[in-house]
Amino acid sequence: MSRAAILYDADCGFCKWSLGLILRWDRPGRLRPVALQDPEADQLLGAMDADTKMASWHLVMPGGAVHSAGRAVEPLMRLLPFGRPFAAAARAMPGLTDRGYAFIARHRTPLGRLVRRLRGSARSEDTSP
Repeated sequence: MSRAAILYDADCGFCKWSLGLILRWDRPGRLRPVALQDPEADQLLGAMDADTKMASWHLVMPGGAVHSAGRAVEPLMRLLPFGRPFAAAARAMPGLTDRGYAFIARHRTPLGRLVRRLRGSARSEDTSP
């Protein structure tokens, strides 16, 4: 594996929206998306049980190291252009990063609805005369 795999929930609108932002940021192409529902996710995550697998997003590095939830933010940011300051902040404040991720994960359904509404209103503005 030459690129890091970013594993996401394909059934989560907010997750897919967030992934899209990250992949647009990843101009060098250091990441490749893999849905948690894809059989490859089981191979990448090894013996991780299904509940733990589906409870979070995961970053699997080319060497096989797995980072999950808030603890995956720092290595992800190191891979992205101009992400090093964000990586340093995540490394300096791991508890805050974990709590921030936990908050987002608990609210991903309403956040997904909000994103869908915002995208819908942006599309309707684009088509107005």
